[in-house]
Amino acid sequence: MDKMKVGTGDWVVVCDGRKALILENIGDSMFPNLHTKEVHEHENERTSAQGADAPGSVQQSFGQARSSVEQTDWHDQAERAFLKQIADRLHHAVLSGETKAVTMVASPRALGMIRADYSDAVRKVLHGEVHKDLVKLPVYEIEKQLLA
Repeated sequence: MDKMKVGTGDWVVVCDGRKALILENIGDSMFPNLHTKEVHEHENERTSAQGADAPGSVQQSFGQARSSVEQTDWHDQAERAFLKQIADRLHHAVLSGETKAVTMVASPRALGMIRADYSDAVRKVLHGEVHKDLVKLPVYEIEKQLLA
């Protein structure tokens, strides 16, 4: 991967379905210095605490056959809702002028989810997407992995 260029004031958003770090470059493009601006965390409870119903079933309108219905994936829904909140936060940041450029760093799964929620404003300032799950690393390590 080529060295990523991040200008002064640009945001690097490192996230997965449960945690998001919004990092701001307080250095310049030659000597970036990522600083934690915001941390967003979503506590994802155990499945049994989120939905305890047994999978449903559907009875056909004719005959005696029954079909089961797949159980709702509560974790997946919670991750989608969390990533939508992050996309909304980015939208408001771009509109208010908090940042003029955003780079997304997330696992391919999380990128696929959040990409659907990008507003037109966010799409215009999106400098790139990095398919890596780095959210559990300390900021200096994220900086080293992305900018070295």
